[in-house]
Amino acid sequence: MQVRFLYLFFFVLATNFLFGQSTVVYKTIDTLHLKMEIYEPRGMDANVKHKAIVFFFGGGWTKGSPAQFRSQAAYFASKGLVCFLPDYRVESRNRATPFEALKDAKSAIRFLKQHAGKFHIDSAGIVAAGGSAGGQLAAATALISDYNEQTDDLKISPVPAALVLFNPVIDNGPGGYGYDRIGESYLHFSPLHNIRKGAPPTLILLGSNDHLIPVATAEYYKTVMEKVASRCDLVLYDNAGHGFFNPNKERSNFFYKETLKEAERFLRSLDYITADPEKGAAN
Repeated sequence: MQVRFLYLFFFVLATNFLFGQSTVVYKTIDTLHLKMEIYEPRGMDANVKHKAIVFFFGGGWTKGSPAQFRSQAAYFASKGLVCFLPDYRVESRNRATPFEALKDAKSAIRFLKQHAGKFHIDSAGIVAAGGSAGGQLAAATALISDYNEQTDDLKISPVPAALVLFNPVIDNGPGGYGYDRIGESYLHFSPLHNIRKGAPPTLILLGSNDHLIPVATAEYYKTVMEKVASRCDLVLYDNAGHGFFNPNKERSNFFYKETLKEAERFLRSLDYITADPEKGAAN
């Protein structure tokens, strides 16, 4: 009970002092208003174009909530990034298919690029991140040409500048995740099958005991990325299973903290984070 109280206390403290939070509607479909949560660095300079990161939650395109990445968003807002947590259509709430989820993910990035001035962000400096099926969506915004909402401004590219993928379901082909729902459309939906020259620099964080994403799949993804001259960092965590990166108040947050550190290292290598690395570091 004491541990839970301390966790809540420090999260509220971070909310008050490290970042500001708000919500905006980014897409309307009939009576459905899709929103995204925004986490801004406290005291953000409105005259500076900040780098940004968009987190897509996991849940197999069937369930899930933007709340999954609130802790990561709070952390990276404290590092100077503007962080966005979009909701998107899923099967359980909206009777949606994975294809509609991808349309929403692309809409979210297009919305941010279109309104970059309003949010004081660099439209060319948006990172897409996500876990599991959310990792698939993040990667697909960069690699998949199909599945665009026709009400979007299609002149705006949904391709992010970089990717941070937490145990992503990057293979949707036969034998991969989601093939039972996607079928032969995997050829136009699966990130692994659509890697091409110019793919954004990518970080993949994966547990060695993941029952959904084999290590061999991630290693092959890295190989193909390097063949097209794109950077792909793959970091494996021994004895970690699917969802290992999530904060968990019931047990050690070791993997959560380690993946935060690794994502920060990757973003620093791209000059997306330039503040003192010791200040507010994950511990």
